[in-house]
Amino acid sequence: MSDVNKAIEYVRANQEKFLKELQEFSAIPSISTLDENKPDMQRAAEWVAKQLESLGMNNIQIMPTGGHPVVYGEWMGAGKNAPTIMIYGHYDVQPVDPIELWTSDPFNAVVRGDYLFGRGTSDMKGQVVASLKAVEAIVRTGEAKVNLKWLIEGEEEIGSMNLGEFIKNNKELLACDFCLNPDAGLIAPDKPTITTGLRGLAYFELKVYGPSKDLHSGLFGGTVHNPAQALIELVAGMHDKNGKITLPGFYDKVRKLSKKEREDFKRLPTTNKELIAMTGVPALWGEPQFIPAERVGARPTLEVNGLLSGFTGQGAKTVLPAWAMAKISCRLVPDQTPEQTEKQLRAYLKKNAPKTIKWELNLINGAGAALVETDSAGVRALAKAFETVWGKKPYFKREGGSIGSVVLLQKYVGADSLLSGFGLPDDNQHSPDERMHLPTWYKGIEAFTHFFNNF
Repeated sequence: MSDVNKAIEYVRANQEKFLKELQEFSAIPSISTLDENKPDMQRAAEWVAKQLESLGMNNIQIMPTGGHPVVYGEWMGAGKNAPTIMIYGHYDVQPVDPIELWTSDPFNAVVRGDYLFGRGTSDMKGQVVASLKAVEAIVRTGEAKVNLKWLIEGEEEIGSMNLGEFIKNNKELLACDFCLNPDAGLIAPDKPTITTGLRGLAYFELKVYGPSKDLHSGLFGGTVHNPAQALIELVAGMHDKNGKITLPGFYDKVRKLSKKEREDFKRLPTTNKELIAMTGVPALWGEPQFIPAERVGARPTLEVNGLLSGFTGQGAKTVLPAWAMAKISCRLVPDQTPEQTEKQLRAYLKKNAPKTIKWELNLINGAGAALVETDSAGVRALAKAFETVWGKKPYFKREGGSIGSVVLLQKYVGADSLLSGFGLPDDNQHSPDERMHLPTWYKGIEAFTHFFNNF
């Protein structure tokens, strides 16, 4: 029997053990954004480090950053001529609010049917454990054919704010041929998926100021320009009637999709009807010359994430507010940058903001876009692994979201990231009753086992 077959047998024989360990990991409330959970962040980092130790990894370190620590480990026993794969992950999770919408304790993961319910089960503790258990199956039944490095951070859910400096300061330690990043997912349980691109992000806070204080709307309405109205008008003008963004030069750097890329998008099986059912909207919206998959994966966007102004409490209070604020995010595609987008948004505001108000714009955070060639060695190895386990060729898609580590590793280490994972669109990530589909998760562990062996 070959080593890979022994490893797959090990995976199938230890599913119950793997599940128990995922439940143990998920029980740690490692919420990175809350100060009161800082001790839990340390506990989660220590849990990962102990896992790496049990796998025989070397040079295991819980390394400090300006915020939460990074867990590092390595195994270089395959030799200098073997490729080095880094496995990226994060051990932090989102807050659980609103807690009353959970049907079970978010930090006591329970199995109901084919699902494991609990915070972090899908995003992304389940993915980290899948990677760990694939390597465990290999080292318990043979020896890895590739060198391995692990980079498991604790700040992905708050924008990986200290990861860039960490990677920059440790680029020699982190040197690798490419990175396996399982912080993505599948289109559906029967549709293996490899994500070949991520959009970047430019996140802004726009404030509009009018009077020096809230005014009586009966005394001053009609003679003082309402900042809330001015802000709404500015935001509304950022799109035309077809959904095209009107910032000056916004599309100048956007790459035109090739014929093959458009064919890959058309092959994706998600229908308009399914998207409507998934989101609960009455109809889809966006640039009519692009299908929804292209709008999400290959076109830039501008979205209002929040609005705040004036009186929002119970009952009535007739004020003309002193200020209004909008949170605005732009998802960016290859060759666009957050810095360029900031200049374009400022140009729009200078041109369109009325003289009756003042405005202030801050770029809160940003990340570039990433794209991986579908014929790269990593993609070929994972595609073969998926075909072995699922019995069909995987779908290639571009993800609409952003993962800071992908761009940072490309920038400082020169390593592309291979994006995969076994979360599903209806896993309720970031929401109450987050869950992991266990049959898909077990198949995912087998797929990762084949992936490491394919080198």
